[in-house]
Amino acid sequence: MSAVPEQTADLQAALSHTANLLETQPKLAAAQALEILRNVPNQANALMFFAVSQTRLGHLEVAVENLTVLCTLQPKWPAAHYELGLALSKSGFGDKAVIALKNALALQRELPKVWLALADVYSAMGENILADTAYTKQLQYSSRNPELMKAAKQLVDNEVALAERTLKTYLHEHPTDVSAIRMLAEVAARLGRDLDAENLLARCLELSPSFNFARQNYSYVLNRNNKFEQVLEQSEILLKADPKNLSYMNLKAVALSKIGDYSNAIKLYENVLANNPGYAKIWHSFGHTLKTAGFTERAVSAYRQSIQLEPAYGEAYWSLANLKTVKFSAEDVAEMSDQLSSTQLNDEQRFHFDFALGKGREDKKQYSESFQHYQAGNLLRSATIGYSAERNSKKVAVSKKLFTKQFFEQRKDFGIASAEPIFILGMPRAGSTLLEQILSSHSQVEGTMELPDIISISKDLYRKQTDSSAKLYYPALLDISKEQSSVYGQRYLDNTAVHRKNATPFFIDKMPNNFAHLALIQLVLPNAKIIDARRNPMACCFSNYKQHFARGQNFSYGLNDMGRYYRDYVELMAHFDSVLPGRVHRVHYENMVENTEAEVRSLLAYCGLPFEQGCLSFYDNDRPVRTASSEQVRQPIYKDGVEHWRHFEAWLGPLKEALGPVLESYPDVPTF
Repeated sequence: MSAVPEQTADLQAALSHTANLLETQPKLAAAQALEILRNVPNQANALMFFAVSQTRLGHLEVAVENLTVLCTLQPKWPAAHYELGLALSKSGFGDKAVIALKNALALQRELPKVWLALADVYSAMGENILADTAYTKQLQYSSRNPELMKAAKQLVDNEVALAERTLKTYLHEHPTDVSAIRMLAEVAARLGRDLDAENLLARCLELSPSFNFARQNYSYVLNRNNKFEQVLEQSEILLKADPKNLSYMNLKAVALSKIGDYSNAIKLYENVLANNPGYAKIWHSFGHTLKTAGFTERAVSAYRQSIQLEPAYGEAYWSLANLKTVKFSAEDVAEMSDQLSSTQLNDEQRFHFDFALGKGREDKKQYSESFQHYQAGNLLRSATIGYSAERNSKKVAVSKKLFTKQFFEQRKDFGIASAEPIFILGMPRAGSTLLEQILSSHSQVEGTMELPDIISISKDLYRKQTDSSAKLYYPALLDISKEQSSVYGQRYLDNTAVHRKNATPFFIDKMPNNFAHLALIQLVLPNAKIIDARRNPMACCFSNYKQHFARGQNFSYGLNDMGRYYRDYVELMAHFDSVLPGRVHRVHYENMVENTEAEVRSLLAYCGLPFEQGCLSFYDNDRPVRTASSEQVRQPIYKDGVEHWRHFEAWLGPLKEALGPVLESYPDVPTF
């Protein structure tokens, strides 16, 4: 990034002196640069030195103003765009910083420090995949090692298998090269081997504790592995090294939210956004925290601010729709429609707009147009996932074959005696959040969240299962010992303790997908209560179909897949009713709506809890609620929603066909 214009001897000397001052005395450098500019107006190097001095002095508005002028005067000077990107980033305008840095790279690709700056901005914006790619580019252009350059290029080109082979060969000869270890961890993460990525990054930090980019990657992997307390620990280490780093502060705020410390998470977000108001994704994350904590109006404002900063940010519109209580205005619908007509949107932006517009049209009773948007969104989303209905049906068949009455009788003394957990499971969008809200309104019960810990144990068991082609961990349960079952039961209690804020005897785990892990729950926590939330198959399945889930629930993006999944769920639960009679308490949503008090009393009796009036006024409970029903359960039961799906019945033929006898028999269960 050399200087642009040729200089006279006197001018060159003055500029050289200014450059030297800039390193240690930016205030004097600014004065010297202004003196040069008075004699030679718009002199490019002097203008650059003045602007950079302003960045270093914290006068960011002045820096941005002068660098913008400089980029206009010298549009083909990469250094000017780079410095503008840095100043915009420090000013809190991440999107504009990305544009400036990309302008620099468009002029000259092989600039390691520009790629690093771009990685930092992407990281602060929460664009972790883009950040990793930019960092890999930085490594590619800065490394002189041909093998690492080769691996970096393979990663950039998404040739993951080749990159893995290159890195493993290289690390065999150079086992302590932390850059190579970090890159191999990225390979593992891309392949979904998060535990391998975690272990590699831990090794990386053991060798180089100050490798902060690796520590940041480590935090992201820990977050995916649901180790939120460790994420908080890592964010504190990062912030000690760089207290004003926006990405690290955002990381800490996310970790605080995940462990339920919403008060401190909100304070941190407020501090971050006060100094960095231009980051749409951070406003969006702030909105999620506010929504969960029950500050709905503030959440709406945060989402709106995100949209104002980035009008093409479809996910923020979907977050507004996902509150369920927000009604889009005609202007909102028109703006979303305009955005959707743009050819500049990627598929992820597009399907978020489609799901949001589906809700907007539905609220206006434009059901045909609404369904068209839901269908378009689902088609786009399904193209990004690899769901197999056949594989899911196979899981049910294997479960029925393995987990017989004899299986459980032979293991009746397995697990730990604790009766603290209350599992609410079943299909998503079947009323589980309502049941959680009712039970958590009891003085002896604490509501937590959809805890990932049973699924985490299942992944651990899956790694012990040698037949990876089966994609099942169930056979591993045949070999689990009594002692191991107790270890897993205690691990569950230990790992979920972070989410328990009150000294109540019981707590709720509302992960719906735990119905697929009933055998595991029975083996490790045989005294836990298990409640199956069930809802009319058409209402439940269509509610899932029009819901975009941030992660998981891959079965929900096709009407046929959705119906088959519901049918598999009913078949599996019927099997456990047969081999473990009375073990599971079932609540049909329609019965809860029509006969609330009777159903609540029955539910409490199953849990061994005395009746409390507060369970009937559950909507007054101000506890945090994470799920899509967060605002609905803060209101009395809404009866009109039971048959709402019928507005879309004309388009739901594939769902009816897939459900088959399960639909015909509901609420009874057909013979399988």
